[in-house]
Amino acid sequence: MSTILNTNGAELEIPRITDAENFKCAIFTAEWNPKVTGALRDGAVDVLRRAGVPENAIFSQEVPGTVELVNAAALALNYMPDVRAVIIIGCVIRGDTPHFDYVCDIVSQGTARLNALGNAPVIFGVLTVDNEQQALDRAGGCLGNKGAEAAVAAIKMANLHDIAAGLRYTSFRK
Repeated sequence: MSTILNTNGAELEIPRITDAENFKCAIFTAEWNPKVTGALRDGAVDVLRRAGVPENAIFSQEVPGTVELVNAAALALNYMPDVRAVIIIGCVIRGDTPHFDYVCDIVSQGTARLNALGNAPVIFGVLTVDNEQQALDRAGGCLGNKGAEAAVAAIKMANLHDIAAGLRYTSFRK
C-alpha cells in the first residue's frame, strides 16, 4: 500500500473521479482473517460510494485466501474489459513457519506482474503484519483503514490512466 496515503487515522481526502460515468471497480477480498478483511473491504466500498461510484459499478467478491487474490485480479483484467481499477484485500499474519513469507512473496510479485501489464491498476490492499492487533489498527483502528486508502489509490491511478489515454495521440512537446 502506498505509504504516501498513510493517514494514521486522519480523515481521507477523496479525489474526484475524472471519468465517473465509466468508472467500474472490482474488489477481491480474501476469506482468511474475515474480521480484518471485511473491515478493509467495507472501508474501500465506503470511499468509492462517497466518490460517487454507484452500487452496480462495484464488483465485490470473496476468494479463499490471499494467494488467490492474484488469480482473481488477473481474471478481472482479462474478462471485465470495462474495469478501471482492481483492489485486492487480504491480511497475512506472521506465524511460526515460513508460510507467511511464501504467501507475501506470491501476492506481491503477482500483483507487480499484473501492474506491469498496464491494463488497469491493481491496488495492493494486503496487510502483512506480525499480529492481529497490528491488523486491527489498520482496519479501522488507530491507524486508519488501509482498505479506504486502497480505494483512494485506485481512483488516483484510474485518473492517471485516463490522462495517459488522452495523451495517446498528442505531441508531448510544442
